[in-house]
Amino acid sequence: MNIMDYLIIMLVLIVCINMINEKWIHLQSDIALIFFSLIFSTILLGINALLPEKPLSNMLLRFSGFEFEAYLIDTVLCFMLFAGASKVNLRKFRQNIRAISLLALLTTVVSSLFYGILFWGAAILFRLPVDIWMCILLGCIVSPTDPIAATGILNKLNLSKNVTSVIESESLFNDGTGVALFVFFKSIVGHSGENNFLVVMLKEVVGALVVAITISFLLGHLVKLTKKPIQQILISVLDVALSYVICEHFGFSGVIASVICGMYFAYVMGGEERKRMVYDPHNLYIDFWDILDSILNAILFVMIGISILNIHISNYILIVVPTAILAVILSRFAGVAISTLLLGRNKIPSGYSLVEFVSLMTWSALKGGLSLALAMSTKGILDPDQYLIVLNTAYITIIFTVIVQGLTVKNGYLLIERHKAARIRKQSEERTNA
Repeated sequence: MNIMDYLIIMLVLIVCINMINEKWIHLQSDIALIFFSLIFSTILLGINALLPEKPLSNMLLRFSGFEFEAYLIDTVLCFMLFAGASKVNLRKFRQNIRAISLLALLTTVVSSLFYGILFWGAAILFRLPVDIWMCILLGCIVSPTDPIAATGILNKLNLSKNVTSVIESESLFNDGTGVALFVFFKSIVGHSGENNFLVVMLKEVVGALVVAITISFLLGHLVKLTKKPIQQILISVLDVALSYVICEHFGFSGVIASVICGMYFAYVMGGEERKRMVYDPHNLYIDFWDILDSILNAILFVMIGISILNIHISNYILIVVPTAILAVILSRFAGVAISTLLLGRNKIPSGYSLVEFVSLMTWSALKGGLSLALAMSTKGILDPDQYLIVLNTAYITIIFTVIVQGLTVKNGYLLIERHKAARIRKQSEERTNA
């Protein structure tokens, strides 16, 4: 099956799901795509299992052979991150830089370690064939939040710009932290003798900063020299693609580099906004990245749904499911709580209390394609049973957070807002009575 066959199947699924959803279901688009593609794939597997001659087996085998990890990590991830970062409100980002830094770095580290400890406890209790290092590696896989899914959900909630900026920016940058942690613990599990985490982190982050800023600075000047929107678009594509490839070649974080490129070009294009209104009145540059982001995002979520065709079920699935769900919620809550305490109560955005803010940040933390790609990349270093546990855990986590949390985050947000209003009203009454 060639790339055109895959593309046609993807587009058929996307168009059909979106039409059905728009007409009758009215779910958030990303949730609908992953939910219905998952149902479609499950039906195919069921039909194939029931029919004695299994006519679908060859087709499913060919279709499930698509290299998801290579598609996401080596091809489209940098463009999706660039598109997301280019939408970041830079003024709000600067105002909340301390909160974003703590959440992106410390929360991811704490969540990964705490997740590993919780999963290891369950492994000891139920005799799963995993050790503490593999459990922490699993924590590194599922801890990073997905900026694409988070942004799609947040746009429906009408959150304050401060809170939206914190959640979006944290989601963009914690991918880099998660990847650095993953590289370090993967080397421990695979016994490759990698240096300590600080060395890995410094190499990935500093290298990404230098490469991304240098290339973006040079190409940013080219943008200012042209008045052709198509040329500006091509320069921006070159910027993120070149930065990502160079970083990946030298062992730096291409993820972080892509985010920095997106933010730098947002700054450059923002400075040129008045001039651009003359020669680009239709905002072709912004529209291009919005459309590309929407298309790649739609394909990604359908691919996550149909990835079940290539995922075998572990013998420990009845233990893995509840453990994965509980561990990801508790570890995220612990990570955000510690970071928020260090941030200080008076620095919490939009007047939320500690519990309100931590609850919102926990339940809005959706997982996505990066977690699945990282899980798939462990195939060469784990034995078959361990690999299935990792892959099943990552997939369950993505499905639970996107579908369950994604569908209920609006109700959770409204509940938190009501609690916040009641708390402020009570405090006001107490001050009045005093």
